[in-house]
Amino acid sequence: MRKKLLWHLTDTLIFVFSFYLLVWLKFGYLNDTSRIFLTSFYTFVIWTVISLFTKKQGIIQKTSIREIIADITISNVFILGSILVLIRLRPRFIEIRFLLIYLVLLASILEFLAGWLFAYYNRIKNKPFQPEPENGNDLLSGTGIIEKAGPKPVIRKGVPLKHLQQTSEELARIILEETDEQVIQYVEKYITPGLEGTSIVSTTTRFNIVNLPLQNYEVIINLKRVNDINYINKFFEAVNARLKHGGIFIDWVETYSLRKKRVLAKYPQGINYLIYSVDFLIKRVCPKLPVTKKIYFFLTRGQNRVLSKAETYGRLYSCGFEILDEAFIGDRLFFVVRKIKEPVFDYHPTYGPIIRLKRFGKNGKIISVYKLRTMHAYSEYLQHYIYERNKLQPGGKFKDDFRVTTLGRIFRGLWIDELPMLINLIKGDLKVVGVRPLSQHYFDLYTEELKEKRIRYKPGLIPPFYADLPKTLPEIMDSEMRYLLSYEKHPVLTDIRYFWKAWWNIIFRHARSK
Repeated sequence: MRKKLLWHLTDTLIFVFSFYLLVWLKFGYLNDTSRIFLTSFYTFVIWTVISLFTKKQGIIQKTSIREIIADITISNVFILGSILVLIRLRPRFIEIRFLLIYLVLLASILEFLAGWLFAYYNRIKNKPFQPEPENGNDLLSGTGIIEKAGPKPVIRKGVPLKHLQQTSEELARIILEETDEQVIQYVEKYITPGLEGTSIVSTTTRFNIVNLPLQNYEVIINLKRVNDINYINKFFEAVNARLKHGGIFIDWVETYSLRKKRVLAKYPQGINYLIYSVDFLIKRVCPKLPVTKKIYFFLTRGQNRVLSKAETYGRLYSCGFEILDEAFIGDRLFFVVRKIKEPVFDYHPTYGPIIRLKRFGKNGKIISVYKLRTMHAYSEYLQHYIYERNKLQPGGKFKDDFRVTTLGRIFRGLWIDELPMLINLIKGDLKVVGVRPLSQHYFDLYTEELKEKRIRYKPGLIPPFYADLPKTLPEIMDSEMRYLLSYEKHPVLTDIRYFWKAWWNIIFRHARSK
């Protein structure tokens, strides 16, 4: 509390110094003392209230310069936006708008300097009390009974997690600081007495995973949330490398829906949706755009990122895991995954609005089909997962597919998502009418006879589905087989007939992709 009050005092001095310095240097012609006082009062109220809401005072306890710069930048962006709204609402402030804008910029620079000084002080103060563990780990590693090994305790063999309090009060306190009793009860199900090769860590860097003492673990549990991991896939790949085949990995994530609920409940009605919108833009949109991605990760180091459930699970599947269990505990989604293979190592994942999907083309050649994004990133790795749990709905699509975004459903209903496929038409990968280009998962669901028949011809933009409107997967396969048999005999006439029938159903029967 004292440290936070110290920051409030420092921040107040920075504001007052910056404001009156600018008035003296650049705006000395403002001789109206009451006007200057009124301007400083309004601005100071905005500055203080938003600083409290964004918890800017928390930077006084941090040691990372990047985190401090990110927190100050985000808070002051809100302040600048509020000041611009004030200027818009109160015409009397229009003449001094540049004074207020310069005020935010100058005060931000001084805050960066103050934050750097506090960070430097915290590093010097904490250094003697935070020696590096011998195994390079943030918390602890191994399994079971506590044994002194270097500056921090290390677990060795075979005690259930609930018994750790009896073995080491210090260790139990560390775990409870990171989680709670519900989490301990949930995690304990996957730690059995006598099980060797269990590591419990609390880290956001793969360095601490790579430097675990053993090569092959049965269970790795991380107490830090996935949202704060900088290179998420690299982290998961490091965990994969340290687990035996069939080994268990447990971690948790705050999904974007849980984050939305938390942010809206945190702030008063009216301002909460404004804050959430800005938070969504900065933390969700900026990391996905090529222009702002590098700036975002430089400022935040990837921490406190907004992630969807689909993206998190898709990353896990791409890194060689499968989902075994999940549980919502408070505002956290805990997941339990099992290593089933080596990582895919996708070095060119797509985050932007236009994506390239790997699909089967003519002669079984894999082609890249262009579409507008309608699903969360990494959703393509979850097709088997969704199929096993949700099966197919009428029309051949997955039932209750949480991978599809709200905007994506609108795009699909209006056919906007398929417009980039015209690129494939120009390139010659697709023709106008033809069977739908399929992913590996969907292709494997088809009969061998239909697979052989399909790969003889190019897939198309308009599939026979929209002409026949089948409801089940067997009906879809029958529809495609009828089209292909007819196409073999009369290619041009068949495509013309299916084209007009499909458009009739689309226009008058409102056939749509879901």
